[in-house]
Amino acid sequence: MLKDKVIVITGASSGIGEATALMLAEQNVKLVLMARRIDRLNEIAEKVKSIGSEAFVVKVDLAVRDEVAKAFQAVHEKWGRVDILINNAGLMPVSYLDKLKIDEWDRMIDVNLKGLLYCVAGVLPGMKDAGSGHIVNVSSVAGRRVWPGFAVYNATKFGVTALSEAMRMELTPTFNIKVTVIEPGAVATELTQTITDQDILASFAKRNGMIPLQAEDIARAIKYAITQPDQVNVSEVLVMPRTQM
Repeated sequence: MLKDKVIVITGASSGIGEATALMLAEQNVKLVLMARRIDRLNEIAEKVKSIGSEAFVVKVDLAVRDEVAKAFQAVHEKWGRVDILINNAGLMPVSYLDKLKIDEWDRMIDVNLKGLLYCVAGVLPGMKDAGSGHIVNVSSVAGRRVWPGFAVYNATKFGVTALSEAMRMELTPTFNIKVTVIEPGAVATELTQTITDQDILASFAKRNGMIPLQAEDIARAIKYAITQPDQVNVSEVLVMPRTQM
């Protein structure tokens, strides 16, 4: 079903993006791996090729609009189209609002929300012309629930969840472009490594008894969504650890 599909994965250098790339590589696809860490992308691309799929590496900062436009231009020059976009890239430098970490607020908004939209703009004209396509937006349980310290991250992920539903309503019935939002709970990835608020880190250290998901768990959810029959649109998938409240 996925054979020869051109699939773009953002945030492909680690975590959910890397796990998804390696899982989909088993399907004989054409993978576009996007992130800022070119060394990691090249390593993953070699793994993809060894599994049996093609890989094209594109270094890009999703917060920079022109870089994103050039990245998708390169993809179209390479393979002529994008069949599936997996908007996975995201940052989570959460902090309490009174710490006024405004640079971190800006970065989250720029990557988690604006960067995602730039990628949608990179694929939408081609998908409309083709009369088909699939856009998968990775949001979070934080797009459904609010916690102290997560205000700006919550705002970006609530935005992604709302945007995904609006996209589905606009694009799926009219242009046959499927839209799915994936909402992971706690996942063992590098996401928490960008947190600089020591009070947040201390609160995380006090948690016990909760076993997080693995990146492969979310990769399976993404694969499920994009391998359904043509008449099926999986609009929303919430994936939680069994031990997370």
